[in-house]
Amino acid sequence: MVDPPLVRICDPAGRPRGTGFVADADGTVVTSHEAVAGGGGVVVHAPDGATWAVDPASVVELPAVDLALVRTEGLGVAPLPVGADPRRDPGTYLRIAAGGWREARILGHVDATYTVAGRCHLLRGAMELAVGTAGADALRPGGGGAGGPVLDAATGAVVAVLATAPDAGHPAAGLAVPLRTAAAAEPRLAQLLAHADATVPAYGAELNLAGVLQLTAVSVGSDGPGRPPVDPVERPDVAGELAEFASGGASVLALVGAPGSGRTTELAAFAARRAGGAHAAPTLWLRGADLAGADTSVDNAVARALERAGRIVAASIGAEPGALGQLTLGRVAGTARAAGQPLVLLLDGPEEMPPVLAHRLAAWSRATQECLAATGARLVIACRAEYWEQAGPLFGADVLHGRAGLLPACVRLGGLAPVQAREARERYGVPEDALPPEDAGHPLALRLLAEVRAALPAGAAGRPDRDEVFAAHLDLLCLRVAVRLAAGGPVRGNAVRRLAARVSGRLHEAARRSLGPGQGDLDRATFEELFPWGARDGVTGWASAVLTEGVLVPAGGGYRFAHEELADWLQGMHLDVDAALDALVFRRRGDGSVPVPRHRAGPVVRALLLVERQEGTEELVRRLGQLCAWAEPSAAPAEAGWWAAHLLGAVLPRVREATACLPVLEELADRGALGPWFWDALPVDDDVRFELLRRLVVHDGREPGGRYLDTVAGLLAAEPRRAQRRLIRWFDDDRPLPALPDATVATAAQALLHTHRHGAVDDLVEALAESAHPRAGELLAGLADEEPSALCRAVDRWAHDTRPERHVTAMAYGLRTAARVTAEPDAALLRRAALDLLASPSDAALHSAALALLVRDPRSRAERLERALRELAADPPVPVPMPALRHT
Repeated sequence: MVDPPLVRICDPAGRPRGTGFVADADGTVVTSHEAVAGGGGVVVHAPDGATWAVDPASVVELPAVDLALVRTEGLGVAPLPVGADPRRDPGTYLRIAAGGWREARILGHVDATYTVAGRCHLLRGAMELAVGTAGADALRPGGGGAGGPVLDAATGAVVAVLATAPDAGHPAAGLAVPLRTAAAAEPRLAQLLAHADATVPAYGAELNLAGVLQLTAVSVGSDGPGRPPVDPVERPDVAGELAEFASGGASVLALVGAPGSGRTTELAAFAARRAGGAHAAPTLWLRGADLAGADTSVDNAVARALERAGRIVAASIGAEPGALGQLTLGRVAGTARAAGQPLVLLLDGPEEMPPVLAHRLAAWSRATQECLAATGARLVIACRAEYWEQAGPLFGADVLHGRAGLLPACVRLGGLAPVQAREARERYGVPEDALPPEDAGHPLALRLLAEVRAALPAGAAGRPDRDEVFAAHLDLLCLRVAVRLAAGGPVRGNAVRRLAARVSGRLHEAARRSLGPGQGDLDRATFEELFPWGARDGVTGWASAVLTEGVLVPAGGGYRFAHEELADWLQGMHLDVDAALDALVFRRRGDGSVPVPRHRAGPVVRALLLVERQEGTEELVRRLGQLCAWAEPSAAPAEAGWWAAHLLGAVLPRVREATACLPVLEELADRGALGPWFWDALPVDDDVRFELLRRLVVHDGREPGGRYLDTVAGLLAAEPRRAQRRLIRWFDDDRPLPALPDATVATAAQALLHTHRHGAVDDLVEALAESAHPRAGELLAGLADEEPSALCRAVDRWAHDTRPERHVTAMAYGLRTAARVTAEPDAALLRRAALDLLASPSDAALHSAALALLVRDPRSRAERLERALRELAADPPVPVPMPALRHT
């Protein structure tokens, strides 16, 4: 065993005072109190000759435990780990630094007394050592041995610090202060040891938080995705949810999103945030492809990951692979939990688990939940929605409703928000309008487009959609692989392009073969057939070229395409759509075969979208129309119904001409299929969307997953001016709403408009006036009572409108509103409207109504009375003789 580095402590004159060791990365030295007692400062000498003059302010005396802390900087001495267990059994052999490194044996644990500056102290639980004559001499006052570390002979961790010789009459040859025991009585020492545990790794029986942090950091570095081309843009909502999970009490959380949405990037960012700062926390990276068919829980995969990390760490510190001890989830998670930092496991892409394990998913999930509960570890799963829909309930996760449909509790990941997307484009150097709006915030599209643009000549422009970006990036990868294959050879120009075409052919063949019954990967034999390691057809190094360029990556016992969404797109090109629909939905073929995992829907969706590009929208509508009847749960077997509904829900929001699919959409709406999240995501204009929602609201309450009326309310609240007029068109629909007793579509529309009137009340009043529908009149009458200011503004507008019928409306609602007016500005609007109509000869029929409105207004009534009296005084009336009256 290599002797660990020590420091010597001397007084300013160079006389030895004692020995010590560096305990943390900040250079804090732990020594005996004798080495610093008396003040005046000390000088610390490093093994390489470096020195550090310590002033008294940098010395922390801990006389109650016979220790001292000396703060230094720049010594360059490696810190020693401190053992975790304060107790050692009698007879245990240790190594001590007392007049050189030597063996010592524990005699027992005693309570010893010693005197400092005339004051007697009791040291409880001191370690009594048999140190031999030379060792005992070094521990006498002035012998220079005081403060030396006591090491565990097996692990090399410091367990105690040598004290000065005991008081006269004590039979022991030497005493040592157990550091963990002393820390229980001295908070300043406890604070130092906590910092040391988090920064100085210890392994084996002394495994500490720093050791756990180093092991998990190696797993993230070796198994994780590596450093991205640019720093990812932080999504505050996602980061906040993950941070809350890490500090909360839940044991499982899913990060759910479609391929290309940045799931792996968010996991890596989460691990990086936990690894940094003063309170670093351990995070272990796992991949679905690294799970084994015989695994019973996540514990097995963690053990393999820790074993790989342990080999790497052991090699880095020059130790044997087994020197780090047995690394299990229980041991590592327990150490992290004791330090107040729970271990978080990140499982990326669980869909890639072997099929045999996927068939035992329920048992594996339950056992994993039990394992997490027993160890205190937590698990974040980054996966597709299709996977979590099935796996989530197996973990006992609560069921929540959301835009992604009915899914267990999770963090949902979509495209980047507009501000985040703008920042991402700036980091990638992608112009603002380089992608169409629907792809402008798509993380993978931005990344791949940036690589393509970097390879193009300066000034090259264009606005490709996502499929075109994928095609261009695939061409770029093929060219890069071809250049690598041709490196060092005579191949140039057109020959490289021909070689790139051969690479493209093999990649397309790899995509076709990965469509088999597995999880979208290539087994090792198929990979080596397509991309041999040696020479074939005059070219050497196919395998190393595609792996080095990152086109494919190792995954478990095989290989898969590096980007999952790109793989779906490429595999979709080679899928027989009709055969797939027959096998998955119509069940005309493939009966009795192994079920296709639901998370393998990606290539099928891509293949259907490709139909629109290659065969036209009519062909796509024909196939989607066939799926409509099967999307009704009661009309199809469970699995077939799921596939039909899922394919419709995934394809229709992404078609180029959604309006051309209106017959399919209307049929689905009449069936009440797919749920509110789908209809809200459709790329259709407002007229079509509200007409479809009108058909859908009568299905509310039939299935869980949210209400269509809530979707309508959301649209109305978000953009009231666009929604109000379309919702007024529902006033003729008297179909009953089963979810709302005694309500109809029309009355529900009335209620929604009334509830959300404050967003744009003036626009609502105008829309209702234009409708001239009886229900619009009812709502206007209610607004006259509840929103008199808005109606006064409307009366003033209508009185000055060029349309005569609006003048009639103005007087009708002016008279109704007048009784509710209390504010002078509102009354002024009504007076102006009445006076202007009185001054208009063409509105003679409305003069009586205008006069009635003025009479109701106190101010206009007083003004008119005063004017009449003035007129009488200036021009008295001529008496008119009364005619003779006679009784009849």
